[in-house]
Amino acid sequence: MDNYYSIEEKYLQAVDELSFGETPKGLNILNQIIADEPFYARAHYQLGMIHYYKIQDYQTAGYHFKTCMELEPAFPDNYTHYLDLVIFLNMEKQVSAISAQALTVAGVNKARIYELMGLFHEKQRNWNKALTAYQDAFMEVTEKDERKDIEESLKRVRLKMKQTQAYTYVVIE
Repeated sequence: MDNYYSIEEKYLQAVDELSFGETPKGLNILNQIIADEPFYARAHYQLGMIHYYKIQDYQTAGYHFKTCMELEPAFPDNYTHYLDLVIFLNMEKQVSAISAQALTVAGVNKARIYELMGLFHEKQRNWNKALTAYQDAFMEVTEKDERKDIEESLKRVRLKMKQTQAYTYVVIE
């Protein structure tokens, strides 16, 4: 086994292992990092990613994402995945808190945050808030493919709004 002299070197090795599909090796290194340095936020972020997307242990993933956010609130990559998780789990209070904080952090993909907010409101059947969030996402988006996805979301919500409108019938004699 290789010897690493700093926590950053161990972290980079873990990220390397993960990028080559070696999740067990990466997980082992990240757990060693947390054991040695429990306040290393980026290791918590990577552990959150593994537990959310690979292991599907949502409680543990939430713990690591939240810990990362508390330890390094200026780390932008964490917010999108943490917000995605709490929306998936339908945790309304956390959705509001995380999205509000995310929008204040430099480097956060604001278009993606607004898009996730739109998705959350759409799942809640709050069409007006969903439409507003998707419009905000559209104003922030810079990538062509992402723009198309947001346009589709806008169309979908507008269609749902039409579907749920009440009809009023008037009898004329």
